[in-house]
Amino acid sequence: MPENRPYALSIAGFDPTGGAGVLADIKTFEQHQVSGFAISTANTLQTENQFYDIQWTDLSFVIRSVETLFQNYKIKAVKIGITPDLNYLSRIVSAIKLASSTTKIVWDPVLKSTTQFEFLKITADLNLYKILSQIDLITPNYKEAALLFPDFLSEDFQNKNEIPTAVLVKGGHNEAKTGTDYLFLKDEIIALLPSEKKCFEKHGSGCVLSAAIASNLALNQTHEEACKNAKIYIEKYLSSTPTLIGYHYVP
Repeated sequence: MPENRPYALSIAGFDPTGGAGVLADIKTFEQHQVSGFAISTANTLQTENQFYDIQWTDLSFVIRSVETLFQNYKIKAVKIGITPDLNYLSRIVSAIKLASSTTKIVWDPVLKSTTQFEFLKITADLNLYKILSQIDLITPNYKEAALLFPDFLSEDFQNKNEIPTAVLVKGGHNEAKTGTDYLFLKDEIIALLPSEKKCFEKHGSGCVLSAAIASNLALNQTHEEACKNAKIYIEKYLSSTPTLIGYHYVP
């Protein structure tokens, strides 16, 4: 491993098409010149058009994998993808923080796949905010943000962020301002406007965006810089092909 590259870790599902999950994350890490590791939370059977089946990885094996990697490498950022429930997520986050309190954590709260398979069921759980207090940034889309935090979003986006983490609300599902993302920091709301690029829907685009942010955090960028640069990357990815599978190398 080159010593001049920081290490980043993806903890997410395995998608055999490579459009989402750990394979997509590793491609993204490499394009950002970050040395990427991966731990699979699930094996999935899917294409870019349809989801067929899933086999979740035993939590104890995931935790052992986290401990092993952190014992041997200084991992600067972790991106977390699909998990079956909040307890599974909480145990992973706790293991990371126990191993390295300075490692940045980005959680992409995937509630449903683009093919409408439901991954994480959110129920009334008082532990959610406790988990979020140990996470540096979450990246829900507009619909996911509304489900996770029903009173958080408002029409004028003037709500103060009382969620104990930074929140990037992706604008792909915001019919009022499609393509505009909103970054909610502790005392500031930053609108990230779309470019003029012609973008196409992509399988796993949320995975790629969150992995790009984690890469940028591993490169010591601020939350704002990491999100702005990740938006540039994801727009290149979305514009790379008119199909549901994109190219990570875009000149």
